[in-house]
Amino acid sequence: MTLTELLAEAATGIKSLLVGLRITGKALAKPNITVLYPMGEVTNLDTYRGHVELVGKDDDPGTPRCVACGACVRACPSNCLSVACPVGDAGPKGREAEEMVGELIPRIERMAPAPQKGCKFPGVFTYDYSLCSLCGQCVRTCPVASLRFSRHAYFIGTRREDFRLDLLTRLRRQSLETSPEPAAVKESA
Repeated sequence: MTLTELLAEAATGIKSLLVGLRITGKALAKPNITVLYPMGEVTNLDTYRGHVELVGKDDDPGTPRCVACGACVRACPSNCLSVACPVGDAGPKGREAEEMVGELIPRIERMAPAPQKGCKFPGVFTYDYSLCSLCGQCVRTCPVASLRFSRHAYFIGTRREDFRLDLLTRLRRQSLETSPEPAAVKESA
């Protein structure tokens, strides 16, 4: 290498260093975007895509719009959703319960993966948030718009099982929390 080639290479390196320093300097001059929780909380959750949740019917918010077609399960690349339909006699004798995340989740002995002939509602709708890549394929492919992204930004857990959700139980609990109290209850209180 000649002296002029060495100087040209050094000049190129210095130029790229200065360009990098300029970009870094601009980034340092901007205000912080990161919120240090719990000292501050995020206020703009309009574009936040949290875990998937079921959408209730307009006339009955505790009943999901889901028709148990299984399109969301087939579309999910992460295999984090499972929808099962009651098959045959799924009466009270066939019911048992399993506790997950402090909730009793009904288990029906005779369940089959959706879709099942004649089944228009899911018996069990589970979602494993620890497997989900939040790609949105399930939300896009649902023919009745029964899935949406939650805006629950502060979802924490200490075990993997804490992120396995029963979406039917969650929907029912949300509808009870947001439903107005009957007039008789308000008067007695």
